[in-house]
Amino acid sequence: MSTRVLIDHRKSGAGARHPEKAHRPDNPIARKPDWIRVKAPNHPTYHETRKLMRDNKLVTVCEEAACPNIGECWTQRHATMMIMGEICTRACAFCNVTTGLPNALDHDEPQRVADAVAKLGLRHVVITSVDRDDLRDGGAEHFARVIAAIRLASPETTIEILTPDFLRKPGALEVVVAAKPDVFNHNIETVPRLYPTIRPGARYYQSLRLLDRVKQIDPSIFTKSGLMLGLGEEKMELAQVMDDFRIADVDFITMGQYLQPTVKHAAVARFVTPDEFGEYATMARVKGFLQVSATPLTRSSYHADADFAALRAAREALLRDRNAASGVGAS
Repeated sequence: MSTRVLIDHRKSGAGARHPEKAHRPDNPIARKPDWIRVKAPNHPTYHETRKLMRDNKLVTVCEEAACPNIGECWTQRHATMMIMGEICTRACAFCNVTTGLPNALDHDEPQRVADAVAKLGLRHVVITSVDRDDLRDGGAEHFARVIAAIRLASPETTIEILTPDFLRKPGALEVVVAAKPDVFNHNIETVPRLYPTIRPGARYYQSLRLLDRVKQIDPSIFTKSGLMLGLGEEKMELAQVMDDFRIADVDFITMGQYLQPTVKHAAVARFVTPDEFGEYATMARVKGFLQVSATPLTRSSYHADADFAALRAAREALLRDRNAASGVGAS
């Protein structure tokens, strides 16, 4: 039997987490179709992972964003750690992370993150953050310190980062890229037409340029971006975003169903069927992405370790094919 997952966010009420949304009219939350339902987490390893996060005083996007996959991922010891606090300076219409004035950076956090990665024995880790528009560099140096600490504590672990857009933070991206994460992920989230209502604090082309710039600086770093479906986007708009991604040489695209966190958040325009997700996945593969993940429950860090292995294998196969076609290595 499947059920809805109820997650303790350590704060109560939409108003407490999202004071900027309190004045908005309620958007009733639509009943989820059967293909969205997941089992409530109850495996002992889930509770062990949760305890490790608490013991190391770490925040996870799994909890803060009310991810439906938390039970499955934490049972596999896969937790996506969210650095620089749990308070975001932006107020996106889709996001369940608390909005407000963040606290000062915790300079011990990189070591605590690295310790948790080592204790979990992760082959691949995803590190994300809140937006920190209040910081001169948007938190870029903190990202770099976290990456460096993980490299020391767990040198075999591959590192994927999911960053903010560093809007109006000159030089910030270069600091993060110089730290050499294995994967640089920044989510576009939705199509340009919906940005004013869904992602008002961001700029579509700033996000696109960010991904493009990563490849210009260091082509060896994999780039990745994700989209939420079900917000009112059209098929041709998604196709155009995919084309924009390929022009920016983005390697990996993820697509998942948007789920409304509270009545104060943007409403779900519709639930996209698994078959439609399959069609979008086929479209993306035809356009040349090295890796595609497109299912209703896909999220940026869902199955990230297996996806990274597949991503790396796809690049190696592509290089072999190119070398064979050009005669490189032929006797």
